[in-house]
Amino acid sequence: MADLLRALVLGIIQGLTEFLPVSSSGHLELAKHLLHDTSMAEESLLMTVTLHFATALSTLVVFRKEIATVFKGLFAFKWNRETRFSYHILLSMIPAAVVGLLFEDEIDALFNQNILLVSFMLIVTGLLLFLADRAKHTDKSVGPLSALIIGIAQAIAILPGISRSGATISTSVLLKIDRRQAASFSFLMVVPLIFGKMAKDILDGALFTYDKNLPALAVGFVAAFISGLFACRWMILLVQRAKLTWFSIYCFAVAFVAIILYIWF
Repeated sequence: MADLLRALVLGIIQGLTEFLPVSSSGHLELAKHLLHDTSMAEESLLMTVTLHFATALSTLVVFRKEIATVFKGLFAFKWNRETRFSYHILLSMIPAAVVGLLFEDEIDALFNQNILLVSFMLIVTGLLLFLADRAKHTDKSVGPLSALIIGIAQAIAILPGISRSGATISTSVLLKIDRRQAASFSFLMVVPLIFGKMAKDILDGALFTYDKNLPALAVGFVAAFISGLFACRWMILLVQRAKLTWFSIYCFAVAFVAIILYIWF
């Protein structure tokens, strides 16, 4: 029962923080630490990947029309707006895919409740959000160079504590990209990577290595999916209204509290 309750809490945290720019992976690591999660690094990362898969599915639901446009663009026989957007999505995936494949073991080791790393990366996230909220004249569209730069931001956001949505949306806004397009591009560009990671784990047998935790994984998955539906829609409105400063303050506050708790306890 304790494992199921822990999975429920982690799922809700993931669903809310995946789309809000406060680092879902960072919050999961902090939550695991507070909940005294004793999972091995690989098992802990499996829970994290499963929860991310759930929020990827919620992204498919919220952005089903945009995703249909992406597929239409990929298989179009002429170069148009949909085609450009689709190939920019593919281009943005390259940096994170390369980093994930080349440094998989090193990345796995980071998901072991490294509280100080998470805290300092949350500070970096807060600074990005603070700068992005002050960007003006955001009316450009995503181009090849900006797609690659946003992709590099996503690759850096593999670090727990760096918000993926915060890093990619902030980078987009700082590049003067339209705020709604920045939000949709940010959420769509991670979906293929998450499905790719999940497929790799299935082929490697990683999902069945810890089969005793399948009920907990299922509970976390459902919780993350449902809470993610609400958070995704909310985040789109917040980005359009330039309300990122409050999340910046929140990141600073969580980082400060985490550091104090780490030092004292």
